[in-house]
Amino acid sequence: MNNVSLVGRLTKDVDLRYTTKKMRAVGAFTLAVDRDPRKVTKDKTADFIPVVTWGKTAEFASKYFSKGHRIALQGSIHTRVWEDDEKNRHYVTEVVADRVFFADAKQREFDEPEIEDLEEEAL
Repeated sequence: MNNVSLVGRLTKDVDLRYTTKKMRAVGAFTLAVDRDPRKVTKDKTADFIPVVTWGKTAEFASKYFSKGHRIALQGSIHTRVWEDDEKNRHYVTEVVADRVFFADAKQREFDEPEIEDLEEEAL
């Protein structure tokens, strides 16, 4: 069974591209995932996981997620091999996300007033 669930923050905006043949959307980003979020220490350790999304999921991620957003995803681990011009083989391990979610509550559209502002209004 190959199932992955991750929660983390985007290290940069989603890179959205389209395949040349079928014009299918492909989104790529890196997710910074804390190794043990239960431990509160000054030396946090994170893993930086490469993620790929396809189709409507890629378009959704590109439209609504940006650098620093905390997201959750579900998918699977995929490996692939490719060869460069010099015939060197490169191995890539990445998460292919089938589903992506907002992991934080939506931010308010207005700023809450400062305590000093409330005191001035009361006078």
